[in-house]
Amino acid sequence: MMEMLSPERRSVDQIADQRLESLLDQLSLEEKVRLLTGRDFWTTWPVEKIGLRRMLFSDGPSGVRGEVWDERRPSMNFPSATAISSSWDPAIADRLGAASAVEARRKGVDVVLGPTINLHRSPLGGRHFESFSEDPVLTAELAAAYVAGVQRNGVGATPKHYVANDSETDRFTVDVRVGDRALRELYLLAFEKAIVESKAWLVMSAYNSINGATATENELLESPLNSEWDFDGVVISDWTAVRSVESAKHSQDLAMPGPEGPWGSELVLAVKCGTVPEAAIDRKVLRILQLAGRVGALEGFEPVAAEPVDQEDPVVFAREASVAGTVMVKNDGVLPLAPASVARVAVIGHNARHARTQGGGSATVVPEKIVTPLNGVRAAFGPDKVSYSVGAVVQEGIAELPLEQLRNPVTGGPGLRVRFFASTGTELLAEDRRSTALVWFGGDAPIAESSMVQFHTLYTPEETGMIHLGFSTVGHGRIFVDGVLAREATIEATGTDLGAAFLAPPSASVPIRASAGVPLEVTVELDLAGRTGSLSNALAVTIGLEADDTDPEALIKDAVAAARAAEVAVVVVGTNSRVESEGYDRTTLGLPGLQDRLVRAVAAANPRTVVVVNSGAPVLLPWRDEVGAILIGYFGGQEFGTALADILTGAAEPGGRLPTTWPATQEDVPVLNTTPDVEGKLVYEEGVHIGYRAWLKAGVKPAYEFGHGLGYTNWTLDSVGAPVTAAPGAVVALHMTLSNTGTRPGKQVVQVYAERPGSAVDRPVRWLVASAPVWAESGETVTATLNVPTRMLAYWDNGWQYEPGDYRLHIGTSVSELPLAVDLRLNA
Repeated sequence: MMEMLSPERRSVDQIADQRLESLLDQLSLEEKVRLLTGRDFWTTWPVEKIGLRRMLFSDGPSGVRGEVWDERRPSMNFPSATAISSSWDPAIADRLGAASAVEARRKGVDVVLGPTINLHRSPLGGRHFESFSEDPVLTAELAAAYVAGVQRNGVGATPKHYVANDSETDRFTVDVRVGDRALRELYLLAFEKAIVESKAWLVMSAYNSINGATATENELLESPLNSEWDFDGVVISDWTAVRSVESAKHSQDLAMPGPEGPWGSELVLAVKCGTVPEAAIDRKVLRILQLAGRVGALEGFEPVAAEPVDQEDPVVFAREASVAGTVMVKNDGVLPLAPASVARVAVIGHNARHARTQGGGSATVVPEKIVTPLNGVRAAFGPDKVSYSVGAVVQEGIAELPLEQLRNPVTGGPGLRVRFFASTGTELLAEDRRSTALVWFGGDAPIAESSMVQFHTLYTPEETGMIHLGFSTVGHGRIFVDGVLAREATIEATGTDLGAAFLAPPSASVPIRASAGVPLEVTVELDLAGRTGSLSNALAVTIGLEADDTDPEALIKDAVAAARAAEVAVVVVGTNSRVESEGYDRTTLGLPGLQDRLVRAVAAANPRTVVVVNSGAPVLLPWRDEVGAILIGYFGGQEFGTALADILTGAAEPGGRLPTTWPATQEDVPVLNTTPDVEGKLVYEEGVHIGYRAWLKAGVKPAYEFGHGLGYTNWTLDSVGAPVTAAPGAVVALHMTLSNTGTRPGKQVVQVYAERPGSAVDRPVRWLVASAPVWAESGETVTATLNVPTRMLAYWDNGWQYEPGDYRLHIGTSVSELPLAVDLRLNA
């Protein structure tokens, strides 16, 4: 239900509206239209005469990068959205929002481009790590909490990508064909609460089309977004999603990036010719000015919060959030481990040492420090007790060179010198950098004016042997070692997705004989002349090493020997940046490389094997019955290793429950396809049956069901209140008792699913309507109250329709573990 405005509040809003309109009257048509396209990659146009400064936007689902990708100005790297959603705790999502806003204010950012709340329709979706869940109700709860946290601290939040942008294949051109029921009951429902209750200040329109009309020219921007949900914010486009003047006729307010775009002078002409009404332009400008007032970018308007009002230690929060979102799906009594009683731990896996703490793509941030699983285990158990074996190579392409092995030849400090040159040989800019993985996307580097950029460092290898030294980018480059040209190559972009080609380009390398402790002078030159297109003033390059996978059998053999010599083996498996990233979907749910073989070999050598899954979304676990314990840590953020150690040792409870179904085999997945047909259409044939709903309809048992997760204590669900009767639109409060019957404090997530036997319409077997995290001490019995909106029982048929009669509400701890039930009678 929408909040009713008091007369006093209405009066204030009316005064603010009148003041905004007076500012609007001071702008010419050309000035108004200019405000509707970004000034550059990340900012809007200032207008000094009305007191409007620029507004700065930044990607932000798992951290806030700021205006530039720069390791000299690091960002907090929070756990991925899938880890946050696995907490099933809106308080965690709210704290993430608040912490993200504090980061934004620190970096001068006015608007965070998040949360990403598209649904996990198919597990192959390449960007699912950035989204919450396969379920719209859980997604909506967490998204609303995140938005509330961000905006409480005076920064705009941007739910995205509106709407049905649930996969990456052909994302710029795909036409999603989805029925009205599924659109309303699933994909729009995920957005609704963040708009109606948390009152998001922005919404981002997607690249894709929905039922024949691109998102930026779609009537869905007006209804339900504006007309039904009373959205009064700014519809900002995904970058380059606005493609024509036609979109200006719709409720699309701001086209990004700038300064070029399809509006500009063409839109001015369209207004003068009468094909686009000036009233449509005025409405867009007023919304942008209102956003500026809210974030403190418009003189004379008091911002929602001049300074953050809700702050906490971000590192402590990152650790707690990772713990809260880690899901223990199996434990045969191996965990927890008391460090004093363990003499030897074998840590195994490429991702144990080179952990993925975040997914790839535009949301990537550069953290100041990462605690890897290996770091965390060594700190908890003592470095002398812990061995390490790579086991199996996961890396694809180039990995950056470690900072501690680099010396800047100019300053003598750690890092490298980067120099931009004009075609005349004149140096245009020199930078001392502290990373060999660099991105210029916005900022002041003279990329478009440069003919060549040079990277120069002294690299000291740690080991003797053959290394594969190279660079990853798009374009023509050369690599010199000790002053000698070692490799020259032209690297072409793969695929048609511009963003993926830019942020995850191919690589070229050359074998070099290295000696431990002997520095190599490394120089890479990249030609920049002649670059065209929307990314002509952007550059991404990584200089480093390709993985050595020349003897994979030896790697597994070494890992097995280490596991056999240890009391416990901790194997970290996972994906890499070529598997889960913006711009492309997965082709398989299998772990890359020989990781499955590795786990089976280690488990055969040591039955006390704990597997940690370092992926952002479901992967296949064919060895799950052969190991002692399995922890799903997702992309756990910069404190991933510390949080993992907390759980392994029992210092903390694994707090997560699965927000998405994990399949046993890829063939079992009932909704899998992410590829448009030859006409560019992707038909959502499954209707309202996605995720666990589709699994229930198919009658197939997954590896681990939606809502599943274990802790270190035991629980009983004791009782639930009497049957209830309710009217459409009411909220039913269910009171239930549950007991912690174990020996230590713990967390449980209580879940309520509705069932409508004999429904006159096609319904899921059961569907989530409410949930709540619950904590209790050992031996304690607690009462939990879960609010079930009867709206969650309605279905869409040209409006929300309520089917009167009896519903069964099942209460339990996963979609299939439901020991309690209560009847609800819905009146006509």
